[in-house]
Amino acid sequence: MLPQKQAEEAMVSSFNLTEREDREEEKAEEPGFGLKSILWHGGSVYDAWFSCASNQVAQVLLTLPYSFSQMGMLSGIILQVFYGLLGSWTAYLISVLYVEYRSRKEKENVRFKNHVIQWFEVLDGLLGPYWKAAGLAFNCTFLLFGSVIQLIACASNIYYIDDHLDKRTWTYIFGACCATTVFIPSFHNYRIWSFLGLGMTTYTAWYLTIGAIVNGQVEGVKHSGPKKLVLYFTGATNILYTFGGHAVTVEIMHAMWKPQKFKYIYLLATLYVFTLTLPSATAMYWAFGDQLLTHSNAFALLPRNGWRDAAVILMLIHQFITFGFACTPLYFVWEKVIGMHDTKSIFLRALVRLPVVVPIWFLAIIFPFFGPINSAVGALLVSFTVYIIPSLAHMLTFRSASARQNAAEKLPSFLPSWTAMYAVNTFTVVWVLVVGFGFGGWASMTNFIKQVDTFGLFAKCYQCPPKAPVGTKNH
Repeated sequence: MLPQKQAEEAMVSSFNLTEREDREEEKAEEPGFGLKSILWHGGSVYDAWFSCASNQVAQVLLTLPYSFSQMGMLSGIILQVFYGLLGSWTAYLISVLYVEYRSRKEKENVRFKNHVIQWFEVLDGLLGPYWKAAGLAFNCTFLLFGSVIQLIACASNIYYIDDHLDKRTWTYIFGACCATTVFIPSFHNYRIWSFLGLGMTTYTAWYLTIGAIVNGQVEGVKHSGPKKLVLYFTGATNILYTFGGHAVTVEIMHAMWKPQKFKYIYLLATLYVFTLTLPSATAMYWAFGDQLLTHSNAFALLPRNGWRDAAVILMLIHQFITFGFACTPLYFVWEKVIGMHDTKSIFLRALVRLPVVVPIWFLAIIFPFFGPINSAVGALLVSFTVYIIPSLAHMLTFRSASARQNAAEKLPSFLPSWTAMYAVNTFTVVWVLVVGFGFGGWASMTNFIKQVDTFGLFAKCYQCPPKAPVGTKNH
């Protein structure tokens, strides 16, 4: 027991020394300790919690009532809790693998100054190039479409304030606005944005909850879900997508001064997110029922007033922040590909990052299906990126007795057995592979293809209500 404790202390000491040196070097380059340091340089446990909670639920908050209408209220509540806990588990596994990778590298005297460790590098260091390729492919594709979804959501939301322009035109505009995220160097610099973003989603969630209750049940409301198997699994994969937002876990950890403290942060963030997602989705489904089946954006059913306009504006700002969260790891990958990752100039890095935004912009215009695209991404990408691959990687990394004995992070107190760890990981892989990827993939793609057949690619204004003749409008 004593050698194990000494090994843990040595690892923590190594981490602290390296991070303290990096922090001192960074501060030396930033004269003074002022407002810029407070708002711009984040690396504490609290910064990581705000980043996780803010990033975990964004536009998906507006589509969860839609999922409830597809699945029914009981299934919606149970699966939110189930996938929230399952997502927290795999985020924990990712944090363990990051600490393992970094501790091994630091024993080899490798320094990470001006280099952000990413998930595919962790897989490469622990399991080899094939795992690196799998991690890179799934992670980058997921983050690419995650960014696409934020752009689609921006256009969908702003339309409820100003419908003089169609949603496709709004996508052009917000694509240009979101391109400004190229100027944010790393997750260190999201301190104020994460704090504000969580405040914005909190307001929106409680606006949806209170607005639905005050509005009351619409006349003749029906709660017939689940009606079809395809709708049930489409809704389930949207919830899987909701709590699979930890594709940026490694980058958030790397931005921390003490990343070994990350272990339970994602779980604590998820518990807070439950207070936003469960009441809002439940209240909206109670009030509007089956109407949500044809209104994937919850804003569409609430009456327009100052409270709704405020929620729309706050969500637009938050989607800008979430776009940055999803896109920043892609910026890092692109910088590494072209050999510009070590460049200190913010303006030069911003310039070389711009090509990353172009395909995101283009895909958002091709597939403007707000709601159905979440489920498709959840089934085909999130299932592997943040559930299956981390579980398999953890089992393979610690498959030998020596690896388990020398692990940088020891077993959690609530699961002090390697057999139990392997059992939970195996369950996660089988469940997500069969239910998430299998049934969810079939259902979400069936629904997605239906949207393409109904609205077509490059749809000008997805799910827009028909406009009344000019003479009949009340201004």
